[in-house]
Amino acid sequence: MNLLISVLVFVLAFLLGSIPAAVWIGKRFHNIDVREHGSGNAGTTNVIRVLGWKTGIPVLLIDIGKGWLAAMLPVFFNLAEPGNALITNIQILTGITAIIGHIFPIFAGFRGGKGVATVFGVLLAIQTPLTLSCFGVFLGILFITGIVSVSSMSAGLAFPILLFSVFDTPSLIFKIFSVLVAIALLITHRKNIGRLFRGEEAKLIKPGRKSKEEL
Repeated sequence: MNLLISVLVFVLAFLLGSIPAAVWIGKRFHNIDVREHGSGNAGTTNVIRVLGWKTGIPVLLIDIGKGWLAAMLPVFFNLAEPGNALITNIQILTGITAIIGHIFPIFAGFRGGKGVATVFGVLLAIQTPLTLSCFGVFLGILFITGIVSVSSMSAGLAFPILLFSVFDTPSLIFKIFSVLVAIALLITHRKNIGRLFRGEEAKLIKPGRKSKEEL
């Protein structure tokens, strides 16, 4: 029975991750597939650029929520004792499963987003103070540069740095995961890095000024 429950948890995590909020909301309310516009990415930033903030915020909350819920499934199903390394390790695995589902959603032709918001939700469930600290880094860099990709990569790099220098965890896997997250964000943003070097990366907001959509 425990094996069946474990399998069920991972299936649910993948299905949660596969919920393509950007695609479904874009089609339902705007009759637009955001993957065919802007950067072609089914993520919050592209939704905001193409469809505006009113559509982008619900997409962001859903993507964060599904990551959080996927990481909390092992706790809800009592797969291990709370507070020890084992439950954290299982949460990481279900979180990764959800992130994979987001990037390769079964409900949207396996064409999803980069997974930044979903990663945030996963980490928020596992290590809340650290995640909020990284979010602070994200907001700070976004305020300075106005560029979401730079902000996301900076927060991703801050994650393992803060974990090893300020915070702590009994889980070795979580420490390894923090490094992999930073590397993965750099890889998934490789096109953005190219545009940054060419001076072509679009800004979502004007640094130091009131947010403004750049459609």
